[in-house]
Amino acid sequence: MKIRYCWRCRMDVPMLDSEEGKIASKLLAEGFQESKRLKKHVPENFKKLLDYYNGLTGFEETNPNAIMHHFINLYGPDCENCGKPYRTETATFCPKCGNKRKG
Repeated sequence: MKIRYCWRCRMDVPMLDSEEGKIASKLLAEGFQESKRLKKHVPENFKKLLDYYNGLTGFEETNPNAIMHHFINLYGPDCENCGKPYRTETATFCPKCGNKRKG
């Protein structure tokens, strides 16, 4: 887990590493399976995922979908100028400060 800037949330949030992300993805799938089984899509079906993320990070996330874009490996390295992560690994332009990535 690492605190990084999230472009969707527009703030610094705890981002999950690949192992933590695998667990979160499994818990999300279980939530959808529960929704299918009950034929009802309710927030309680994703309680395990929210509890896992909140317990791991101390961040009180209430939206299970938000957790799915809080994975470190979805973003690129930090911008050399402003320190915010590039939106992708191959991005060459920082939308926050306008820096053009070298190399």
